[in-house]
Amino acid sequence: MRFKILLLTCLVSFVGCKNSNKADETTVVSKNKIEIDLQKQIDDCENQLEIAVPKLTDLTKHPRLIDTDSTEWKQVPNDKLVWTSGFYPGILWYAYDITGNEKWKNEAIKRTEVFEDFKTITEHHDIGFMMFPAYGKGYEIGNKAAYKDILLTSANSLASRFNLNVGTIKSWSNKMHPRWKQHITIIDNMLNLELLFWAAKNGSDKEFYDIAVKHAETTMKKHFRDDYTSWHVLEYDSVNGNVLNRHTKQGYADNSRWSRGQAWGVYGYTMVYKETKDKKFLDFAQKITDKYLSLLPEDMVPCWDFDIQDNPKEEKDASAAAVVASALLDLSTLVESKEDQKKYFNAAIKMLNSLGSDKYSAVGKADSFLLHSTGAKSLGHEIDVALIYADYYYIEALSRLKKIQEKK
Repeated sequence: MRFKILLLTCLVSFVGCKNSNKADETTVVSKNKIEIDLQKQIDDCENQLEIAVPKLTDLTKHPRLIDTDSTEWKQVPNDKLVWTSGFYPGILWYAYDITGNEKWKNEAIKRTEVFEDFKTITEHHDIGFMMFPAYGKGYEIGNKAAYKDILLTSANSLASRFNLNVGTIKSWSNKMHPRWKQHITIIDNMLNLELLFWAAKNGSDKEFYDIAVKHAETTMKKHFRDDYTSWHVLEYDSVNGNVLNRHTKQGYADNSRWSRGQAWGVYGYTMVYKETKDKKFLDFAQKITDKYLSLLPEDMVPCWDFDIQDNPKEEKDASAAAVVASALLDLSTLVESKEDQKKYFNAAIKMLNSLGSDKYSAVGKADSFLLHSTGAKSLGHEIDVALIYADYYYIEALSRLKKIQEKK
């Protein structure tokens, strides 16, 4: 049984389950309709996990990337300074969510609970990335009530980095990033706000909600250009909150438009509106989303930096596309206009079709879901590789799409 989702350009509608025994069934894109074989893409993910998981047995490490010339995950230590640790257990939670297969739940529990000590991390902002995909999804998807206190402690650790004078959470320590001497905030930090919003809804102090909102407001005012593209790194004066510098760490240049930075913004402000229902955040989410969409190439997967994407030799970043595809599915359910609903849903389906195609799919080539992501070319590493967080946001998008389908 394979689900097919059919989107007419004049109406968002879904077709039901359809029997098919065609081994080579493909997605069809035509002038009048966009069709995606959701079940095939879900099955592809599960089949990839069947290959990869038996190889990932060292609980002191987690998979981070697959190099261009390799087929298996490169595993890195579960260090408190390594921000990617939560994505693998998050993938397993989503695998359980979309398949109902208990073995993914059992594997997710095993891979999540090795990170409990990370709940007291205060050295950086990435505790949100590290804990929410693991413990947050375990609480939501796996009904693991015991994770609640761990998440609340984690949120408290994250909130400790908030600087009221600046109005944002400090992302990095100056010791780790000596280029900047005072308060550093990066656009990526928008996604860590989800942990604070969750905590505020689940028994924590309302202060966590207020911190998340203030961070979003400050970032909205100071982190974006007039054309709604973002800088990567802002350095603030720690005392008076003035912006000292606008730079990049992973983009092509300080003033260029790093594509995953734009993606973090799209996802972050969609999530902030979802949590607050404050229309100013919805308006801003739509503006930065529309800008992002206007910059995309035909296949909906950006170059690693928008300012150099006219050069065909520059690498793509499938992770940015996966992040935005997931965000767009949420955004399509939050906007009021039918036209906007169709626009964002359409764009998400096109992205998922592209990511699931032979061009970007790792099926038959490597153990990941996706290929052709770029983590930090400006730093000389993670160039045209598979990345664990690309797979996380891809399977999250498939989960969100399945839930939209079931509601229809």
